[in-house]
Amino acid sequence: MRRQKSYYPTQADQIQHKEWLLIDAKDAVLGRLASEVASFLRGKHKAQYSPSVDMGDYVVIINSDSIAVTGKKEEQKMYYRHSGFAGGFSARSFKDLKAKDSRQIIRKAVEGMLPHNRLGRAMINKLKIYQQSEHPHEAQNPKLINLKVKG
Repeated sequence: MRRQKSYYPTQADQIQHKEWLLIDAKDAVLGRLASEVASFLRGKHKAQYSPSVDMGDYVVIINSDSIAVTGKKEEQKMYYRHSGFAGGFSARSFKDLKAKDSRQIIRKAVEGMLPHNRLGRAMINKLKIYQQSEHPHEAQNPKLINLKVKG
């Protein structure tokens, strides 16, 4: 009796199966959008998914200015940083960060849902976020994905 060989994706499979996806974040709930985007970046929607290989697609998010959150997170949610030095602690509210750069809100949410290693750092580089509906990736013919993450 002959044993069947198991399949493991190669470097050629990674490059060959990459697509460009377009997601409109208009009135989308932040956490639900971020979990779907993280799944696309990891490649979990593909049959040849492997957790140790970057099989995910490129994701373009437009209209990040109109992202929504539920409950009182608009006023209460905080983003914290520390430089590592004494007195290097800083905090910024969701409302302040949205006014300054709404792209960072989505990037931080998605980055927290990816692996915290070199594979996750490679995956986050495939995420492109734009504040308005215009983006420079028309040449890649991104496929529009309709997510059911509206609030």
